[in-house]
Amino acid sequence: MKVSILIPCKNAERWIRKAVTSALSQTHTNCEVLVWDDGSSDSSARILASFGSQIRVIGTTPIGSNPARNRLLETASGQWIQFLDADDYLEPRKIAAQLTEIHSKGADVVYGPVKEEIWRGNEVKTCHVIAPQDPQDLIGTWLRWHLAQTGSVLWKRSAIQRLGGWHPKQPCCQDNEIMLRALQRGLSFTYCPFPGAIYRLWSEDTLCRRNPTMVIRERSRLTDVMLEWLESTGRLYDAYRRLAAQGAFEMARTLAKYDLDEADAFHRERHARYGLMLRGDAAPFSYRAVYRLAGFRCAERLALALRP
Repeated sequence: MKVSILIPCKNAERWIRKAVTSALSQTHTNCEVLVWDDGSSDSSARILASFGSQIRVIGTTPIGSNPARNRLLETASGQWIQFLDADDYLEPRKIAAQLTEIHSKGADVVYGPVKEEIWRGNEVKTCHVIAPQDPQDLIGTWLRWHLAQTGSVLWKRSAIQRLGGWHPKQPCCQDNEIMLRALQRGLSFTYCPFPGAIYRLWSEDTLCRRNPTMVIRERSRLTDVMLEWLESTGRLYDAYRRLAAQGAFEMARTLAKYDLDEADAFHRERHARYGLMLRGDAAPFSYRAVYRLAGFRCAERLALALRP
């Protein structure tokens, strides 16, 4: 089976060579590598040119990451599609491992764990694997925000085309938005336990890192869409309500690091909508005790005072 590896690139001179090399180094050799240079002003174009005929640079017009993915998808000739962000990379066996799952089980979408690298300056400070607790519970995994990272997924081309590709105006949470539509359309999923995609967290200057409020609001909106869909299909079980409530609490805590007033307003809004669930790493015993005695704002003030 032929796989098209599609890479949108914008000013990624620090990382793009590794991303392309990892695509070319796949043990599954029937691959094509297509790149959209989204109007880079750094040396990305020169680095891409150094690969010669091993890759195809499809366009150089700045159109944005999701439109670039869609343009690459239109050009791809593979039956299966691997999207890869320019600052991430793949393990050599990533595609081969996921194709093995397809051969044995069949699927429209294959997904798996992702390795998250957290960089400080020029070195990796921590690296850990993010994997779903129950890979067969696709709804619960999505509500925990663990169903997808762009590079961890292998798509059947015909399936993602039926979805209409990536939403061209989605500002953030792009992989979660397309996975929501995949679930709503009833695409079949298979899980591959091999963590073959590496996701780099290396800058505070990305749109999502600069604007955490936007990310939280968009995640909340998508969660509301999911819950409304589940309710309309008779599948809004208590377990899913609890997962959404836990996610809302975690988002309120994250937002409090940046703006306590906005976090407090968000906390009240989410609590009124479907409640909050204090559990997980964001809710240690001491925090829960203060929260129950004095409320969210006081608990966050104390947590801020005690934070190293």
